[in-house]
Amino acid sequence: MTELSAANAAQPGVRPANPNFSSGPCAKRPGWTPDVLERALVGRSHRSKPAKARIQHALALTRQLLEIPDDYLVGIVPASDTGAVEMALWSLLGARGVDVLAWESFGKGWVTDICKQLKLDDVRVIEADYGALPDLSKVDFDRDAVFTWNGTTSGVRVPDGEWIPAERNGLTICDATSAAFAQKLDFSKLDVTTFSWQKVLGGEAAHGMLVLSPRAVERLESHVPAWPLPKILRLTKGGKLNRAIFEGATINTVSMLAIEDVIDAMEWGLSLGGLSALQGRADANALAVADWVAQTGWVDFLASNPATRSNTSVCLKIVDPQVSGLAAGEQAAFAKRLVARLDDLGVAHDIGSYRDAPSGLRIWCGATVEVGDVAALLPWLDWAFAQEAAALSS
Repeated sequence: MTELSAANAAQPGVRPANPNFSSGPCAKRPGWTPDVLERALVGRSHRSKPAKARIQHALALTRQLLEIPDDYLVGIVPASDTGAVEMALWSLLGARGVDVLAWESFGKGWVTDICKQLKLDDVRVIEADYGALPDLSKVDFDRDAVFTWNGTTSGVRVPDGEWIPAERNGLTICDATSAAFAQKLDFSKLDVTTFSWQKVLGGEAAHGMLVLSPRAVERLESHVPAWPLPKILRLTKGGKLNRAIFEGATINTVSMLAIEDVIDAMEWGLSLGGLSALQGRADANALAVADWVAQTGWVDFLASNPATRSNTSVCLKIVDPQVSGLAAGEQAAFAKRLVARLDDLGVAHDIGSYRDAPSGLRIWCGATVEVGDVAALLPWLDWAFAQEAAALSS
């Protein structure tokens, strides 16, 4: 296509029915309306008997939908996935050395917490650049291991849990927030698993989920951290696990609107067929993008290895020579203009790469997104790129 014809090309004829492709908060489930919140116990204490029953129902649905083992504990905690990870780091670490894996922004944040805030001495940081996965064979499981299952800001995930031995002396602490409900988590290999509602479920923000193995509980009851713990991070009481947290008694006031919303999302997931059905929806969305990338010269995946590409936070880089030859700041500006063009037209919202990641696009392909909307978006990406490339050349 010549520059002139690109500039004058007609817009695609079909728009995504739902233009929300944000990586969090993510799109609501298909068919969602505020009517699903009518049962929410607004104005009631979250400690009242009926409210606690709804919280317990949300916990039971979580266990059922994620296929969490019966001897693991599931709790709702403050401050989204970040709060859940912080609780684990501050409450559990310090008993032995720690290996921290980082290949994107959030993993790097846990490195900062462990090294600069907790100031642990025996820490090994195993890193990789955006688009790659660290060498998993370097992890020593006689030590504690902290890692993200799916790199939300890089689109790189661990392929499975096979790299984690069943017999290990250290704990595995896994930030699974953009993986849970869309990727198979091997809980037998995970001692602490954290996530939030606003990713694959399309739920509301503010609350996090914490899943503990029996080994994690044993650590909590045998290890006293060398630092003070504020109330919002405490998981023990009198030297024993505070089991009330995992029985519906949240540490702080939980939103009953958010509880009702996530119950609706999980019941929707179960109505489709459960975990495998949600994974299948995310896989289909990611495959639609992959098929388009294979035929498109101006864009490629940020994740270099197909085996470790995310099926939720799909991150793309612009590889067209006209753009990739620009200075880094100009490349970022080009990508922002492309994103803004589609946002202004109401075609796609929030598809720019994460602020700390390489410039490009990030398209959420989680289970609440319809594959038809992904398919409708792709011609618009080609059109927007052609418009911006033509403008760049003029």
